[in-house]
Amino acid sequence: MSSTSVDFGRNMRAEMAEQPTVLTRLFSQWDRYVAAVAQYIPQDVRGVVFVGRGSSDNAATIGRYAVEHNAHVPAWLTAPSLSTRYGQGLALDNHLIVALSQSGGTPEIIDTALGLRGANSRIIGVTNHADSRLAQVADYAMLLDAGVELAVPATKTVTAQVVCMYVIASAIALNNGQPEVVTSQDRYAIPDAVRDILHERTGVQRVVNEWAQFNRLQVTGRGLTYGASLEAALKIKETTGVFSQAISAADFVHGPIAAIDNQLPVMVVDAGGPHVEELTALTQRLRDMGGPVATMTTSPSADLTLPSHLPELLQSIPIIVRGQQLALEWALAVGRNPDQPAGLNKMTLTF
Repeated sequence: MSSTSVDFGRNMRAEMAEQPTVLTRLFSQWDRYVAAVAQYIPQDVRGVVFVGRGSSDNAATIGRYAVEHNAHVPAWLTAPSLSTRYGQGLALDNHLIVALSQSGGTPEIIDTALGLRGANSRIIGVTNHADSRLAQVADYAMLLDAGVELAVPATKTVTAQVVCMYVIASAIALNNGQPEVVTSQDRYAIPDAVRDILHERTGVQRVVNEWAQFNRLQVTGRGLTYGASLEAALKIKETTGVFSQAISAADFVHGPIAAIDNQLPVMVVDAGGPHVEELTALTQRLRDMGGPVATMTTSPSADLTLPSHLPELLQSIPIIVRGQQLALEWALAVGRNPDQPAGLNKMTLTF
């Protein structure tokens, strides 16, 4: 091993390890953040629209599910190009617009959010940088307070964004007489669960040892943690060079399953909830087809275990961290530097 390769992944591993501290810090301010967001929810809010790209888009997907499931308010992810390239942006009245950008400097996210703001609508900016343009133009800036992130693959900023999604959903839910997304007990349990996951790498190493020769990966899951499956697949793709993609298990069996062979491993993600039987049956079906299969579930027999004591939606953060682990170790196994994937920069400017 060269002296250079000894340092491969040093920043990513260190920033992953910071996540329990970052999450604890955010949760310690939970009540203040929820109260602050509540002040910017339009009266008679008609819906919540999320704007993001990449990992921020995946966090937004989790936010969309949280808002619709827990707050009972319509929510969706907008298509930024309709505003920035086609000039068809909609000015939405009485909407909450949530713009996510870790750097706070992605032009299309900012321009799209501003274009969407109609009468009585408000923009919540979710960013790690208080001096960013997003923080300046938003009606309220939710700061991740995650500290400097040096590795190109976003880790601690993504899980911090997910907490912010829980905050926004909780503020709307409380306004509508619904319970908060995260209980006071879970605010302690989530950082502890992440800490336990980071200390448990045996399953990840075993999967990497079996799959390191493959250059494709299919991730499939369903339900409230779908956005977390998307993020796990993205992290593996950008960090290892393996063509990894995630798809809903429902969509998977409508056609893509026909592409499975012994050179395409599948990771089945099951966070509990109403899809357990369906995902268990899918796992067995895939094994019967003869392809490589691994599971990420709450079962002690899973290849990558998830905490058994968290409700389905809150499993999003552990799933994302498991994806980070798999990405890091797989990259190292194939001689890639996870801190600096080929062709990527920390800040990507899209318009």
